[in-house]
Amino acid sequence: MSTPKVPWKAVVGGSIGNLVEWYDWFVYSSFAVYFAASFFPDGDATTQLLNTAGIFAVGFFMRPVGGWLLGRYADRKGRKAALTLTVTLMSASALLIAIAPTYEAVGFFGAVVLLVARLLQGLSVGGEYAASATYLTEATPPGKRGLASSFQYVSMTAGQLVGLGLQIILQNTMSDEVLKSYGWRIPFVIGALGAAVVFYLRRNLLETEAYDEEEREVEGGTKDRGTIKALMAHKKEALLVIALTMGGTVAYYTYTTYLTKYLVNTAHLEKQTATLISFCALFVFMLIQPLAGSLSDRIGRRPLLITFGIGSLLGTVPLMTALASVDGFIGGFVLSLVGLIIITGYTSINAVVKAELFPTNIRALGVALPYAIANALFGGTAEYVALWFKSSGIESGFYWYVSGCAAVSLAVYLTMRETRDAALSRSEQKAGEAESVPIRL
Repeated sequence: MSTPKVPWKAVVGGSIGNLVEWYDWFVYSSFAVYFAASFFPDGDATTQLLNTAGIFAVGFFMRPVGGWLLGRYADRKGRKAALTLTVTLMSASALLIAIAPTYEAVGFFGAVVLLVARLLQGLSVGGEYAASATYLTEATPPGKRGLASSFQYVSMTAGQLVGLGLQIILQNTMSDEVLKSYGWRIPFVIGALGAAVVFYLRRNLLETEAYDEEEREVEGGTKDRGTIKALMAHKKEALLVIALTMGGTVAYYTYTTYLTKYLVNTAHLEKQTATLISFCALFVFMLIQPLAGSLSDRIGRRPLLITFGIGSLLGTVPLMTALASVDGFIGGFVLSLVGLIIITGYTSINAVVKAELFPTNIRALGVALPYAIANALFGGTAEYVALWFKSSGIESGFYWYVSGCAAVSLAVYLTMRETRDAALSRSEQKAGEAESVPIRL
């Protein structure tokens, strides 16, 4: 029996758009320290960041809408069509932020423009996650899906690294005054242009065999395909996605988008040092995703999820407490990397686990909507909750909040079924009948 090969062309095609999507999504957070005062001039630095973090969180609440609309679209029109649509929406929203007028020019109307752009980004990302996760999973043969799907977080992290790298360049070539005046607009212009390039590239992707097979077998598909009615037939799996996402998404946003602000506002490091720490830690984090994804193809998905759950439950409070008192690059880098290594047990395989839970006719919506709901409730609000605890004088309360979310997800990881050997199409089922592979059509 020949060893299955990773279809790298499909992996790159699905991932490169994801890179641009998440570059645009995360660059808002990483440059917020520079443009917060442009839209919310009143109050201290923490209050301004609270306002921009609030708009960041609002974008997450559009993700369930995007998950529903674009997940349905992916199940009814195809994964390729959905991937193309999501990157188009992201390009438009990035351009809108780039040209948003400031408070000084038009008052709070500029903040309204910022809000509308974030709502569009939320809509786009809500569908992008599922379309990308479903495409990468379906386009890869059994035995390599953990490896292939890990590139979703490779591309997500790469997008953030591009944003952080650009921030480092701008910090070293522009003064703080220039960055706060107009320099912060540059990354959003770049994001809009990058998305336009990816739109062209995604038009040349091939549709997945699982989706094409579904189209052929049921003569264009059932009328319930990609609908809430069809999803309700899989309520247990949908609730499972929400619960297993809860701890992972809070931890992820804590050690990624919020980390730079935390190092500046709490540890009182220079902005340049905090940004460099995040960049270096995320770079290593990106490199280890495929290693963990490949490991899950050998030992299963649950062992990695359980390892993350235990590590996040027991490690968050001491790690965040130690990060609050770091005084330089080395200490901040080592502690940040430890946190990112812990959450690799979740990030490297969460996409494939969710896709393996659902049948083809509802797979994109089944991944998109529950995941987006969990992100809206927990991931999108993580930064806001952290800043609220800080402004209330009980910052350590946030550390326990992250640990509590991890405890809930850990309980799910310990009781859920293993998904590694699930067949995702009829052809896979026929090929694996001799091994009694459970079918997920």
